[in-house]
Amino acid sequence: MVVHPASGLGRAGRIADTVAQRLRGAVDDLITVAATTVEESRRLMERAHDTTLDVLVVVGGDGSAHQGVQFCADTGVALGVVPAGTGNDLARTLGAPKDPLEATDALVAAIKAGQRTKIDLGRVAGGPWFAGVLCAGFDSAVNERANRMRWPSGPRRYDLAIVAELAKLRGGRLSVTQDGERTEVEATQIAIGNIPYYGGGIPVCPSADPTDGLFDITLVRSAKRRDLVRMLPGLRTGNHVHNPLVTTSQARQVRIGEENGWVAYADGERIGPLPVEVSLVPGALTVVNGSLRASA
Repeated sequence: MVVHPASGLGRAGRIADTVAQRLRGAVDDLITVAATTVEESRRLMERAHDTTLDVLVVVGGDGSAHQGVQFCADTGVALGVVPAGTGNDLARTLGAPKDPLEATDALVAAIKAGQRTKIDLGRVAGGPWFAGVLCAGFDSAVNERANRMRWPSGPRRYDLAIVAELAKLRGGRLSVTQDGERTEVEATQIAIGNIPYYGGGIPVCPSADPTDGLFDITLVRSAKRRDLVRMLPGLRTGNHVHNPLVTTSQARQVRIGEENGWVAYADGERIGPLPVEVSLVPGALTVVNGSLRASA
């Protein structure tokens, strides 16, 4: 069990002992480690793998789960997620209860029953795996700004970053190649989803299913500020896909370019400037988290 104590404003650290106590009733042996950095997390996972590890349980948010995905996809170890962060989008898709201790009980039951499911993953060419959504454009610009800000902390930082980016909103020329078919558009935002959610439950790709072998792509064409403001409320329900400025599609391999100044983020982690190419790898990850919620 790997705990990221700072996740969820410290919630992960506060519940770690209780989670470990409940897990011990379902496993032969439990190794618990706490990680404060990405590098430390990876190092501790590798060390645990040397002791015949067969299940990795991550206690934290989507950033923590992202690190678990990297390790488990490369080693074949099964992944369990106890949602203790602020977003918890992967755990949400896997059907885990919102309450982390209820999610722990569901995970314990799944381990005892041998309940495991394979799900698809995205892979960035020359880069990491991702279980959730890769995005570029307006949303990634908000992430970039929020990461540069030192005040305030928590969700308010992102609220202010959204306002700042809306004030300077501009589209960009974007080429999108889906399974070999290339198009060019003036766009504001693109999201490539293996699961429906990002940003703490926003169904940006509402029909995405991590077991169907395909990405769902949501593209927002060039939008004025007032268009985007009107569209934002619909993001919470998935109704944004009915906006005439939004197009949706599916593909197994996607390349987004050009070098237009946009930066890509996947699972909330910075990937880097465009162009970026991603591929869908069916069944790349084994999970042990309850019942799978395949769509919004």
